[in-house]
Amino acid sequence: MTVSAPAETYEGAYGPFTITAADRREVLGYRLALLLVAVAQAGLLAQWRWLGPELLWPWLLPLAAGLGLALRWIHIYLRPLHRALQVFWLLGCIGLLVLAVVAGPAAMVATAAGDGRWIWAIGPLFAALAGIGFKEFFCFRRPEAIGVTLLLPLALLGRLSGLLSPELCGLLLALEAVLLLLLTLRKFPMPAAADVGDKSVFAYLEAQRLSPTA
Repeated sequence: MTVSAPAETYEGAYGPFTITAADRREVLGYRLALLLVAVAQAGLLAQWRWLGPELLWPWLLPLAAGLGLALRWIHIYLRPLHRALQVFWLLGCIGLLVLAVVAGPAAMVATAAGDGRWIWAIGPLFAALAGIGFKEFFCFRRPEAIGVTLLLPLALLGRLSGLLSPELCGLLLALEAVLLLLLTLRKFPMPAAADVGDKSVFAYLEAQRLSPTA
């Protein structure tokens, strides 16, 4: 994806808008951050499957950092929804920190897997990721995006309620990780304008937000 291409002008719902080099850099940053999340999640689950649940915490660092950066650069028309996903991310990061203090970094994942109540603490982080999946499905109708949106909460809530065994929960998470990686890789050939969206809508909504109420 080229970020130094000249600006391109499009006709939006509320007038013309321009996709700039800065917009392209943000889109590339968003896609790379989401790829980092996908690789970290897949790496964590693969190491867990083949080497056991010990010392998985290094994967959590790029996962949380990548998700935070993706939420920094994602383009969502509704500001309250964007802020809500960022709040979920922050709460989930705080939950991970508490888990690290209580269980120790080496036993974080094993502790969370063994005691479903920890999902209350770290679940908001994955709720934010599911929110990105919903945004991607809403905008592009990619089937792998709806898989990410549904499988994450299904796996975590199923484990929290005790309705799903750890093995089935892990299977659902593995399938979700594959779908997230597929979703992310399929985004790179797309034009930057697809992820930027209609900037005239952003400008209109911002004007509405700043205008004094009658």
